[in-house]
Amino acid sequence: MEKTFINLTLDNIDSEHICCAISDKKHQNGVSCKKEWLKSQFNSSHVFRRLNERGKVFIEYCDIEDAWVPILGENFVYIQCLWVAGSFKGNGYANELLNYCIEDAKNRDKSGICVLSSKKKKPYLSDKKFFTKYGFKVLDSINNEYELLGLTFYDTDILDKNIPHFSDSAKKMSIDEDVLTIYYSHQCPFVVNSIEEVRSYCSENNIDVNIILVDSLEKAKNLPCVFNNWAVFLNGKFESCSLLNKNSLKKLLNSK
Repeated sequence: MEKTFINLTLDNIDSEHICCAISDKKHQNGVSCKKEWLKSQFNSSHVFRRLNERGKVFIEYCDIEDAWVPILGENFVYIQCLWVAGSFKGNGYANELLNYCIEDAKNRDKSGICVLSSKKKKPYLSDKKFFTKYGFKVLDSINNEYELLGLTFYDTDILDKNIPHFSDSAKKMSIDEDVLTIYYSHQCPFVVNSIEEVRSYCSENNIDVNIILVDSLEKAKNLPCVFNNWAVFLNGKFESCSLLNKNSLKKLLNSK
């Protein structure tokens, strides 16, 4: 039987799952927050397309002007997440989802597509190897580590100012405060539980922590670092955009 895909909308989101944390009870608050965030984005250019099965097979994207990341540009589409997990791998679903995004972008006369990745594979970031097979190239980078990959459709029509790039603030990768600082948004359903674990560990161990909710497009566009729904600073320096639990936070603090 051929598998089908569906797009989430305001009409069906309350009755449909969002792929991540489908049955994990500790993440259900995060799922609710994610759904509310999605509802606020569906009036813009936001697309959430998934396989009509119970599993992690989806793509999420929007126009770069609407993307909650410190990445600037004009007339490009930004892929927020493309994920195929578990037994669903090896069926060509990632190709189908990316091709859907490409065709959608072309049909809307966009200049291209971009996605956040890294020179070496990192958790919660798109795999560079997959995208380079499609012709994506590095458009911008930070610290020779994090990379913005892009696929352009009409090179001769794109002005330099329109090509996607990290904002000047993102390239700082530092803040003035030395205290443990975490920026987060509700774009990922796993974030809420991570915040709860960080708060709990810091409270139990009398550790100062500054937790900042990124709750607007303007805040996201002006963040002082690479951001993929989550960013950790320690001693004023950016550490990671990987989620933390009590054990990984303890390990990070002990390493410093």
